[in-house]
Amino acid sequence: MTDLPRAMLIDMDDTILSAYGRPEIAWNNVTSEFAAEFGPLTSRQVAAAVLDSARKFWAVAEAEWRLKLDEARRITVRNGFAALAAGGYELPDDLAIRLADRFTAYREEEMFVFPGAHDAIDELKARGVKLALVTNGAAGAQRAKVERFALSHRFDHIQIEGEHGFGKPDERAYLHAMQALGVTAAETWMIGDNLEWEVVAPQRLGIYAIWIDVHGDGLPADSIVKPDRIIRSLTELLPAKR
Repeated sequence: MTDLPRAMLIDMDDTILSAYGRPEIAWNNVTSEFAAEFGPLTSRQVAAAVLDSARKFWAVAEAEWRLKLDEARRITVRNGFAALAAGGYELPDDLAIRLADRFTAYREEEMFVFPGAHDAIDELKARGVKLALVTNGAAGAQRAKVERFALSHRFDHIQIEGEHGFGKPDERAYLHAMQALGVTAAETWMIGDNLEWEVVAPQRLGIYAIWIDVHGDGLPADSIVKPDRIIRSLTELLPAKR
């Protein structure tokens, strides 16, 4: 497909904003700030334990935890510390809380709009494409990002999981957004970085699904998901000038 659709549903985190990608880099940076408090352990060892804990937590976590990220991070750090304790390395609980909270603050500090994202969205809107921002997460945190990064006026409809009571990959998330824009699935593209939320679920509804791979990692080796298109930047959505 080369022509633009009537509507696009666009994800926010790690699609428009650099938000939660590359957790291994973020955790290594944050744990390095606390290196003097880890005793014989290195900051990389602590980061590895927390990352392993986080992967296990999010692999089975219910959707409600997306609305309680601060608490979830405290739990994953505590679980990581518990794994280290099982290996004979005890770290205090107050350190787990401070580390988790610092990670939350660090993510906020490091967040930025991907180059060209604002311009691409503005150009799409100028070309008459109806735009909906469809993002998961807590109402307060996500709405703050919408305002902080000047997204509110760029979209015809803004849909935040914590404000509506449902989020991706619940079919209601896509159906509600399309209803708000007054379009059908055949007239709609979904763009985002999560293969389940932005490709698999939308495709079931007949939506053209575009996966954004900002780091150029490619699909996971064991993936059976087939995006309709893969891009690295929202700027690629604009038709090539002739």
